[in-house]
Amino acid sequence: MDPDGFASAAEESERSDVANRLRESLDGRSLMVGVDRLDYSKGLPERFLSFEHLLDRYPENRQRVTFLQIAPYSRIDVPEYKLIRSRLEGLSGRINGRFAEVDWTPLRYINRGLARRTLAGVLRHSRVALVTPLRDGMNLVAKEYVAAQDPEDPGVLVLSRFAGAAHELKEALIVNPLDYENTGEAVQRALSMSLEERKERWSALMDTIRQQDITAWRRSFIAALEAT
Repeated sequence: MDPDGFASAAEESERSDVANRLRESLDGRSLMVGVDRLDYSKGLPERFLSFEHLLDRYPENRQRVTFLQIAPYSRIDVPEYKLIRSRLEGLSGRINGRFAEVDWTPLRYINRGLARRTLAGVLRHSRVALVTPLRDGMNLVAKEYVAAQDPEDPGVLVLSRFAGAAHELKEALIVNPLDYENTGEAVQRALSMSLEERKERWSALMDTIRQQDITAWRRSFIAALEAT
């Protein structure tokens, strides 16, 4: 990816109408975000359970945190995908039924994608990103989230140990997504993390993704081909 290009897009999008509507709808609340295809490998049920644990175990987050999960449909005709869709709809309904107030919906779950520029603005405004697949490749969203952050007030990346990016992004809060209670505890740590620590972690993460950008990947790939 081009981290500085994505950072510029996020900064510009922050002033867009969509970003303004998002801020108004949150009414000062912190935003958590997840961005994934609707797929059984992404650990979405476990992620919803970790959010439920957060609200149950740390009630001070009620009415103070909103979780936005973006999960465009994928292979909707396959029975396994229908099952996970049904389970997520059930979990989101249960969580909102337990905790929602007349002026607060804790979990916003949408099944359509966002344009790249709009997504960049959403990521920039998010205090916490949950990238918690059960099995995955590199996972570009983790790096996009880091790149999108405001250097003066960056958010925190909660990252699955099973994502390829975990081998590079060591300053993220690394979790086992199968342990949803532990993931919920990591989210609580992220929400309560000091600005100084958030800046330190973000700076190290941003340095890493700048060093491992598409140019560096291309050079290493070509070098590996030449070596064979």
